[in-house]
Amino acid sequence: MASKRFFSEEDFSCPVCQDIFKDPVIMTCSHSVCKVCLQQFWETKGHQECPICRKRFTNSNPQLNLNLKNLCETYLQQRSHRASAGSEVLCSLHSEKLKLFCLEDKQPVCLVCRDSREHKNHNFSPVVEVTRDYKEQLRTEMAKLKEKMKKHKETKLTSDETAKHIKTQALNTEKQIKEQFAQLHQFLRDEEAARIAALREEEEQKSQMMKEKIEKMYREIASLSITITDIEEQINADDITFLQSYKSTVERAQCTLQDPERVPGALINVAKHLDNLKFSVWEKMRKIVQCTPVTLDPLSAHPDLLLSEDLTSVRYMSKNIFRFDKYHSVVGSEGFNTGTHCWDVEVGDCPRWTVGVMMSFAQKFGDYVTLNGRLYMWYKDDHYGVGHSGTQTPYTLLKVKQKLQRIRVQLDCDREELSFYDLDNNIHLHTLSRLCAPTHHFSRYHEKAFPYFNLGCVNSSLRILPVSPQH
Repeated sequence: MASKRFFSEEDFSCPVCQDIFKDPVIMTCSHSVCKVCLQQFWETKGHQECPICRKRFTNSNPQLNLNLKNLCETYLQQRSHRASAGSEVLCSLHSEKLKLFCLEDKQPVCLVCRDSREHKNHNFSPVVEVTRDYKEQLRTEMAKLKEKMKKHKETKLTSDETAKHIKTQALNTEKQIKEQFAQLHQFLRDEEAARIAALREEEEQKSQMMKEKIEKMYREIASLSITITDIEEQINADDITFLQSYKSTVERAQCTLQDPERVPGALINVAKHLDNLKFSVWEKMRKIVQCTPVTLDPLSAHPDLLLSEDLTSVRYMSKNIFRFDKYHSVVGSEGFNTGTHCWDVEVGDCPRWTVGVMMSFAQKFGDYVTLNGRLYMWYKDDHYGVGHSGTQTPYTLLKVKQKLQRIRVQLDCDREELSFYDLDNNIHLHTLSRLCAPTHHFSRYHEKAFPYFNLGCVNSSLRILPVSPQH
């Protein structure tokens, strides 16, 4: 007796497209292919031949292979039925359909399980209802995960921009260093090399820090993406499979990742490399060079302000996302908490300006005017005044005989006084007492007073004047 032959999917596959036959036609050579595949093959070849044996023939309309077509349709139906039957999960104890969900054991059960001793006094709900509720719960958790991933992606984009900005800062700072060193004699090249090395070291450190931050963000985003994909697969799975893995799935949905934060101190400290560069070199050379008692901090400047390359003058510029975001202000690169310090500011014909000091606790992004850490002298509409932002009387008008061109600002940290002078006429204008208002006591160990500058009009500038160093 001949053995029964079992057909495989290969028996029903077109030799051209390798898929199950669709409208198979039979040729005179007894080979069969899909009708569409045969037409495309003929169009490509330009003549009529069998794609399998290459035999040529003149019949341009081969007959439909009805027997093979019926066999293919029957095979597809059986395959679909087997897949459907194989996906149904039955009770492992009673081989019954799992129609109920035990609310105490958190598992799907059959009707026989419901009446068993193990589930005595347990509460049950239909699988469909529980699945609907649990899926909705997971959708809520997944929405939170997606929002968290969105924040991580946004922070990664910001980190990418910061990493690029570090490179730009490094190049610009290197250019300025080289231009200043070019003015010195040949034997100063060793000092230039040392400065460049320090810049490169900081660039490398902070670039590596941002690289690690970006890699961490990438790993967290990838982890969140995998978790979300897995949860979506569970949600889209059939009810029983979903409920069987629900407990572990909902645990995965409880994300413990913290929201991403901007890396503090990520940017290069430009002021450290450019702060009184020539004066620092002079200390080694024992020769007289110009010294500026205060240099400006480019990371604190308002987006519209442009600082000079030596960080001693300021005017309007294009936006920079890392700086003061509301007022046209900038602070010095170094703060003071002991001793006496003074700096001269050329205000010239600037129609609106403010000079003074700002305490370190008041240096925040946004509206800092209401904070009590700003002592200042201002000029506007031919009026001069002095003020302390932390007192009940914000300012006092001053009587000035002629328009001021240069202002000396003198800070005495030990006596907590800030004085202003007319530099051209050597006239004392006013002295403000207490660096902080009574509501905030000045602590020399934790706070510093930073030189403060504000421009209130476009096309105006302020310049810090150099002084001659002492021998």
